[in-house]
Amino acid sequence: MVGGIAAAACALISSRDGRAEVAAFDLAGPRLTMTVKHGGVTLPITQVPNLSAGDEVLVRADLPVDQGARYLLVVGFLRGATNPPPKNWFFKAETWKPKKRDLRLTVPKGAQQVVAFLAPETGGDFGTLIGAVRGRPGAFVRASQDLNQAALDRARLDTYVAGINRRDAEGGSRVEVASPLLARSLAIQLKADCLAKPAELQAGCLTAGRDSLVLSDGHSSSLAEALTGTPTDLAFQVAATPQGGLGYYSPYIGVVRDVARILGAFRTANYQYIPALATHDGNALALLLNAAPSFNKPQSVLVAALPPVGPVSLPPLRATEPAARYCLARPGLALPVEGAPLIYATRYARNVALRVAGRDGREIDLPVVADAEKGGFVVKGDLPRAAAFEPELTGRLHGDWGFVPFDGPRFALQSPQGPSWHPADVDGATLVAGRDNALVLTGAAPACVANIEVKLPGGSTRAVTWEQRGANGLTAKLPLGDVPPGEVTVRIGQYGVADPIELKLTAYAEASRIDSFTLHAGDRSGVLAGARLDKVAALTIDGTRFVPGALARVEGGDRLTLTADASPALSVGDAKTGKVTLVDKRIVNARVTVAPPRPAATLIGRSVTVPAAPVAIALPEGVVSQYGRLTFSLRAAGSTRFAPDDRVEIATGGDATTAVGVSLQDPQVAVVSVMPGSVPGAGALRFRLVQSGAAGDWQPLGTLVRVPTLRTMTCKDSCIVTGSDLFLLRSVGGVAVPEGFTGDSLTAPKPASGPLPVSLRDAPDVAASIEVNR
Repeated sequence: MVGGIAAAACALISSRDGRAEVAAFDLAGPRLTMTVKHGGVTLPITQVPNLSAGDEVLVRADLPVDQGARYLLVVGFLRGATNPPPKNWFFKAETWKPKKRDLRLTVPKGAQQVVAFLAPETGGDFGTLIGAVRGRPGAFVRASQDLNQAALDRARLDTYVAGINRRDAEGGSRVEVASPLLARSLAIQLKADCLAKPAELQAGCLTAGRDSLVLSDGHSSSLAEALTGTPTDLAFQVAATPQGGLGYYSPYIGVVRDVARILGAFRTANYQYIPALATHDGNALALLLNAAPSFNKPQSVLVAALPPVGPVSLPPLRATEPAARYCLARPGLALPVEGAPLIYATRYARNVALRVAGRDGREIDLPVVADAEKGGFVVKGDLPRAAAFEPELTGRLHGDWGFVPFDGPRFALQSPQGPSWHPADVDGATLVAGRDNALVLTGAAPACVANIEVKLPGGSTRAVTWEQRGANGLTAKLPLGDVPPGEVTVRIGQYGVADPIELKLTAYAEASRIDSFTLHAGDRSGVLAGARLDKVAALTIDGTRFVPGALARVEGGDRLTLTADASPALSVGDAKTGKVTLVDKRIVNARVTVAPPRPAATLIGRSVTVPAAPVAIALPEGVVSQYGRLTFSLRAAGSTRFAPDDRVEIATGGDATTAVGVSLQDPQVAVVSVMPGSVPGAGALRFRLVQSGAAGDWQPLGTLVRVPTLRTMTCKDSCIVTGSDLFLLRSVGGVAVPEGFTGDSLTAPKPASGPLPVSLRDAPDVAASIEVNR
């Protein structure tokens, strides 16, 4: 059964190429003036998307005064594809008789569709029409549905073409700018390649093949289909597939071809039915025809669909950018919406307003109109004073869809609050002359910033680009690339505020580069990395002030040690920002890194082993010669625990160090052995523990001295000392050794008792001596 119907449907259209041209509705037909009264409110038909049972309808055919042919106006109500309507649901008006040309109807209960006919007046015409409709109600149900769909699609198309032509007449690049928004708003296919053509050719290209531009739109379809149910004629369903010939076209062309086939099946020797597209023209319906009416047999009966009967399908409006914020004080404020192209193409939406609450709690309705080129609703009329609103508020669209109220989407709105803008950095913005600067500002209602400009030191001004940063901030890009140092003024203009805000700032010459500040938890000192750090006056972290110390050049950058009076209360991993004060009073942020505590260890004990020599110089505790081996032990302090790969660095007064490994007694005690002679220089010895690249504090270890090599010492009346490197001695037995002494023997008085005292050049205050054999 189904296969047979499908085959019949395919046969019905097989004589036509699926891609054949569809006759355009370009012939002007009669006009129908209609009003609908619902619940005490009367509206023109062009503001009524649907009818309801009990509605009072007034219909009149507006024909020329000199109309020669007599038309009978017939309006019939349908109640579905499988339920023929009763005869008393059909009404006629004799349009050529002034007293009988109006139809006053009440929509009957149970009606679902309304069809209007304009038939040439002949005997039996009214009964013939009733018989045709009651005999095959499903065909007229489908014709009504398709004509309504085509009318809504045509409305979108006409609005798009009118917008393109209007912008084309204005010239310039208006077509290129307006066409994408028009196409998106009205769900029209945009031929993007047309925008690459010369401006004078764009409009013609965009509107060529206009009937194929209409895209599917769920809301338009719901108005035509949801009230009539799924089409029941399977043959017509098959014909709407690519195999049936319609899939090559837009929905608009598809429904037009559908109607032509449906009504073509009713052709008789006396009558042929031709579709009439009911387009909106002011408060009336202007009928457009795609075939010339015939007044010879078979005479033409015009068939037009009126709005369906049933529950209203409200526009599924939604905000295009739900997270965006909009300025309530902006003239011509546009609120972008999507989901219902018919708000632009019809007058179904009425009394639409943006409802907002004032500072005093009272609700205010601001009238809005749909604007396809703006992609949403535009606020019209004078706006209330900005002071009447809170800085942050919510607005809601609402209105009537025909006779039924509807609520639209909500929008986050902002209202300007006067001079509220300031640099986000509490210490003031630091601008650098000679380059573009990103200035971060904080204030109320960034959506209400209308313009920003900067006045330069020479007095000229430049426009500034900016972007919003959340609900209370913006980033302005100041063009200071070729600007000398000096005062600049940033002027911020706001919608709804007469005078701009002025921020006076200073653009400085390029100075120090601040990278980061690193200190270990528990330390008073840290290291600042960057460039030109000699310009740093101080660093402050949470109230703790650090002052500069040693400055070093490391790997192409500066490293500045800064020290505080006390350790700041910082923990490992704390995310802090320090404030670096430069010598010119500028303040620059510095990222602060709190590293784990540095390794710490205390000295337990030490011993020195000296190789045997013919004559030895005795040194006091804590003094080590270059020939001795120094062994010392350490105890881990605090949270430090020794590891086998730890190193101990040993140094004297210079920067050169010697690193040696450790021998572990356990994780808390380590022993280190070193030949001090491998340490460059002489003087105070110091050590520090190094773990995983982190070094502890330097701690005293002893004193390193150089001693000569003595071969002999004889004492009779006096003492004679022989050896090499005797210049390392400062005095022997109280006798000074000449500077740069190159001899190999020295003579000194014999001490009355005890050893012979000597003084070393590396440590004059160290009490050294040589034992005297008596």
